[in-house]
Amino acid sequence: MTTTYDLLVLGGGPGGFDAAVEAAAAGLRTALVETADLGGACLNCGCIPTKLWLGATCVIEELAAQTKVRVASGEVRVDFAALQARKDRHIAATRKAMGQRLAALGVDLVAGRGRVAEPHVLEVKTAEGSRTLKFRKLLVATGSRPASFPGLTPDGKRVLDSTGFLALPQMPKSLLVVGGGFIGLEMAQAAHRLGAKITVVDALPRIAGPEDPEVSKALESVFKRLGWDFRLGVKVASVATQDDCAVLTLDGESGGESGGESGSEELVADCALVAVGRRPNSADLGLESLGVTLYGPGYISTDENLLAAPDVYAVGDVNGRMLLAHAASHQAHYVVQRLLDRARGPYESGPVPSILYGAPEVLRVGLMAGEAKAKGESVLVSRTQLIANPIAQAHAATQGFVKCVWREGRVVGITAVGADVSRLAVTAALIVRAGWTREDAAGFMFPHPTLDESLKAALLADKEAA
Repeated sequence: MTTTYDLLVLGGGPGGFDAAVEAAAAGLRTALVETADLGGACLNCGCIPTKLWLGATCVIEELAAQTKVRVASGEVRVDFAALQARKDRHIAATRKAMGQRLAALGVDLVAGRGRVAEPHVLEVKTAEGSRTLKFRKLLVATGSRPASFPGLTPDGKRVLDSTGFLALPQMPKSLLVVGGGFIGLEMAQAAHRLGAKITVVDALPRIAGPEDPEVSKALESVFKRLGWDFRLGVKVASVATQDDCAVLTLDGESGGESGGESGSEELVADCALVAVGRRPNSADLGLESLGVTLYGPGYISTDENLLAAPDVYAVGDVNGRMLLAHAASHQAHYVVQRLLDRARGPYESGPVPSILYGAPEVLRVGLMAGEAKAKGESVLVSRTQLIANPIAQAHAATQGFVKCVWREGRVVGITAVGADVSRLAVTAALIVRAGWTREDAAGFMFPHPTLDESLKAALLADKEAA
């Protein structure tokens, strides 16, 4: 007799795994289908390995900061082979723990590629053959993969995407980073600490383009002082492996910071990292037969309840709402609560914290001033510089700021750039969610000395037009 699952989850990343765990714990008969490894891109080739690199190398930046204020000296050497081995062990152990968790809850884990055969039926190609799984509800959480464009296709040799870069046996001495977003900047910081000379190329006129322009300016200032080369506002014609190097050819029609002279220019490095965004894994799943609509590069269109079609939900990167692991998990929780008849209203994410890790870090939650102005909204801003914060001073990392966005006397957004500002994420999100007033900030007891006091200073600072 074929089992009919209350919930069939397609994809074992943060959203899919969390949904399967919560559903099974609540008594729903649950199965999870995963093509590759549990944990998705975040665990295996994204957020987690990148943070392990940054965590292992952060002491290099800390020592450099204290050296600049003449209170320390020395050298830190990171064994990259040992770091890679530790990364692999950590990821494998986490995957094992995830599998054990699913088994303990009675979730049927099916390793293979799933495709909708007909309504409420999924065919899964496994190593042992084809399996038919029936379901009442389907949750699509298939995530995303690194994007590429014509002329910018990684070849797995000297031109790599983020997955290939994180698997390197040794760090190159020079690195071309195509793309000035969070992925490229985080990996570039780790590479810099490990001795690589960094060149960042982007078609946008500034790095971290979606962030507040003041944040982009602060980041670029720090990285330039580290010796990074920036080619911004330029187009890349191609990047390819030639001999033992990566050769990037700039479009001769674009000038950017490099001067704007006609004719193409070549940049050469030991390796190139193509970090130009991500694309959803929605192809060849048979979803269109259920009435699912795809848009853009293949994102699954969902309604206010995260429904993509009758009895079909989509969460995480694949629906294109917010490409963050915690957003996927939050959406997954809503879907399971809806299946349990505990969530009846439309999905509301609330303010979503976004963080660029490294040194400096970037935090953003809620509405930014530029976004408000683009919508024709009138907002005020208040800010403080981290140089006034005792913890920033203690760590000799004083460059940066905290900036608050106000609308009708309430906080609607907070952004920050500087060392360790990720520590402010939860507090900032709670403040924005509650819509604090200046009086709320004045009446709240912030511990001293902490970096959190910079939030209070920004909240109590004089406001000005954005």
